Amino acid sequence: MRVLLVEDDAMIGKGLVAALSAEGMSVDWVRDGAHAEVMLRDSSYSIALLDLGLPGQDGLDLLKAARRQGADTPVLIITARDKLDDRVAGLDLGADDYLVKPFETRELQARMRALMRRRAGRATSLLVAGRTELNTETHELSRGGVVEVLPAREYALMHALIERPGRILSRSQIEERIYGWGDEVESNAVDVLIHSIRRKFGKDIIVNIRGAGWMAPKS
Repeated sequence: MRVLLVEDDAMIGKGLVAALSAEGMSVDWVRDGAHAEVMLRDSSYSIALLDLGLPGQDGLDLLKAARRQGADTPVLIITARDKLDDRVAGLDLGADDYLVKPFETRELQARMRALMRRRAGRATSLLVAGRTELNTETHELSRGGVVEVLPAREYALMHALIERPGRILSRSQIEERIYGWGDEVESNAVDVLIHSIRRKFGKDIIVNIRGAGWMAPKS
């Protein structure tokens, strides 16, 4: 899952990047409204976490402008503004959820999963591709009677593939989904992750499409 974090507080931002990255998410962090306005138009993000008290542009104005310009990325507001009028305004201007600081990262992650389920039209935390199941809450991958909790990068890779079974993802698309801006990516990093997953669950869990990329089979 690729996440856009819009947060000007350095301590909060660093903490969220660390916590979400540990869960296998790729997090791009911007600290002001000008940069955020541009990034919100990038449809490759699965979700945006938006603070309201930003330098240069208020978060509510930013959200209003982004929605008017057609940005459809799910937005979860994270803010210290706890008044009813602020919550109502945020939701009416296009936010999908509203979370008041301070909050526990577990609740934030649960709300993010709920938004992703809603967007995908699912009622549970299970992603299914044929005989393969991925639990987005516990990070358990199961196939053919084998069940394991995946490390963060392996989970991120399988999440990207199983999210839309049968869709081919190129190397660069996979790297974009599992690595953030500041991460150094080795040329064979994706191959190493795929080899590790296949070793545990069998070669056919991930199908290689020569010259194009990889996909999770539908059956």
